[in-house]
Amino acid sequence: MILSKKWILITVILTIIVLAIGWLVLNKQKFFISLMKTYGYLGIFLVNLIGSSTIIFPLPSSIVTFTAGAVLNPFFVGLFSGLGSAIGEFTGYALGFGGRKVIEKKYKKDIKKTERLFQKYGGFLIIVLFAATPLPDDVVGIIGGTLKYPLKKFFIASLIGKTILNLILAYGGFYGINWILNVFSPFS
Repeated sequence: MILSKKWILITVILTIIVLAIGWLVLNKQKFFISLMKTYGYLGIFLVNLIGSSTIIFPLPSSIVTFTAGAVLNPFFVGLFSGLGSAIGEFTGYALGFGGRKVIEKKYKKDIKKTERLFQKYGGFLIIVLFAATPLPDDVVGIIGGTLKYPLKKFFIASLIGKTILNLILAYGGFYGINWILNVFSPFS
């Protein structure tokens, strides 16, 4: 019983942090752009870390990664963005892990069904797929925590998927911005 109270407290604290970050994002968007400009790769890492940590108020960190890819080395932008995003996904995982008792009581049948799907199709590949696409990977993080999916495997799968996604975004910014400038340069 003490352990469940501890996890409920951790879940409440994480929720407060997420709400505070969400407020910051909604009210201080220019802050995140200046973070990237001022701190370069570290700023990109932080923007993606914060963006992936928010569950309720998503930060459009993909725009920052796309834009930064046009300005900085897109390979390193993708790597730093992927690492920050993967670490940020721990919030969803912790929320699921901490709220397991509450979720189990309400959705016991659904959890068993989801657990079978994770085993049948491979949780690792599901996490990589959701992390590498615009699919809602926060939900997969919560599910992973609820199912007590191994944290190390969850992180590695998230890192692979997020790095793939962010490399695509960064190189898209690198080639896309330059292409747009070349197309429209005769008109300027």
